[in-house]
Amino acid sequence: MTSRAGAREAGTGARNAPSGREERILDIIETARAKRPRFRDERVTMAHGAGGKATQALVEGLFLPAYGSPALAALGDAGLLALDGVELALTTDAFVVTPLRFPGGSIGELAVNGTVNDLAVAGARPLALSLSLILEEGLAADALRAEAEAIARAAAAAGVELIAGDTKVVERGHADGMYVTTAGIGRRDPRAALSPAALRPGDRILLSGAVGAHGTAIMLARGEFELGAEIVSDTRSLWPAADALLGAAGPALRCMRDATRGGVASVLNELARASGVGLLVREAAVPLQAPVAGACELLGIDPLYVANEGVLVAFAAPEAADAALAALRTVPGCAQAAAIGEVREQPPGLVLVETSFGGRRVMDQLVGDPLPRIC
Repeated sequence: MTSRAGAREAGTGARNAPSGREERILDIIETARAKRPRFRDERVTMAHGAGGKATQALVEGLFLPAYGSPALAALGDAGLLALDGVELALTTDAFVVTPLRFPGGSIGELAVNGTVNDLAVAGARPLALSLSLILEEGLAADALRAEAEAIARAAAAAGVELIAGDTKVVERGHADGMYVTTAGIGRRDPRAALSPAALRPGDRILLSGAVGAHGTAIMLARGEFELGAEIVSDTRSLWPAADALLGAAGPALRCMRDATRGGVASVLNELARASGVGLLVREAAVPLQAPVAGACELLGIDPLYVANEGVLVAFAAPEAADAALAALRTVPGCAQAAAIGEVREQPPGLVLVETSFGGRRVMDQLVGDPLPRIC
């Protein structure tokens, strides 16, 4: 039987075999990650909504035990159900982004695309949405009209119909102009058999485009930093990308996720933990726009942790990875799609990064988000 150290060496090659010190550190991290998160905070903080460890503790330590739903415990981006033999996917989301409009999009467009994308990466063709608007007293009618038009355009572009809605108004100072809550329903594609449990050593990690544009665009739009970079949000429907991957890889497509809050790093950590496999990412292979790279460098932020609204992470069996990547690159907005790493046996539940300088590091999940309120 191969020892864990031997398995790591076999998985990464003798050149990258971990030292004894690295083994001890990985053991400590694995032990800590294996413990079920507990919600021990006395008050809710901004970190609890950022998609990192604090969110994980809130969901797994409070909500899941309270609700006791097996379906919620297995939930990815959307819940699955069958109705009279028809397989459906259902998702819900809330959008509290500030400012309401930003380079490349707005809260209305974001609400449609974000909901559509949760369905798409669950392997479901988006069909319809419901929409709830919470409006702040004093919101300019022109701003509201602009968002209504943005919602209509985004829904038409995504091929979904708005079939239900609600509107509430709250007192001045009780919202940032507008909050949007959505629910979406889609029909499960028969080609999809997606699950984190399907990940196997050797599977390739595919990324549909350059990372970090949305979160960086929001940050610059807030005017908190004097940076002149021209960066626009990547918000778009990901169903065309998911459709292309399903067509090229079929059942060899293991799993998909959209890399929103917490970015690609958080998605990979969630999947590594859920599947019990190790993930290896090659930093040099990650596509990144030069202005985004420059802004993140100046601010000391790792772009892999920055939110996206039009980027998905997919896992494909090695024999289907090249075809899946080629199909992905034909989709508008996905020309920079790349294979960025692979699934390994070791270390289980952890994500390792081969840096551009030849070293390795653990890419852990952050407690919160370096850029809050980005969706």
